[in-house]
Amino acid sequence: MGNNILTQIKSDLDSFVGKEVELKANQGRRKIIEKEGILLETYPNVFVVKVNDDQTPRRMSYSYADVLTETVEVKIKENNMRIGCISV
Repeated sequence: MGNNILTQIKSDLDSFVGKEVELKANQGRRKIIEKEGILLETYPNVFVVKVNDDQTPRRMSYSYADVLTETVEVKIKENNMRIGCISV
């Protein structure tokens, strides 16, 4: 079942490639980063977001498991939709 959820998260992200996203990532030790960028690509195990960090573009990659465990929150800017939310 867990693999099915990861596949669904990848599928959701696939449909928003090229769109602006907001990232909120827990880096551990109470360090949380918040970035805005563009969802560049999705791969079988990770997705890549291009962020502008102090005028320098960077590529950041995260796994779909990070989204599942809520280590990383991904929100699509155009419709304010959060990826990976499980509604009960």
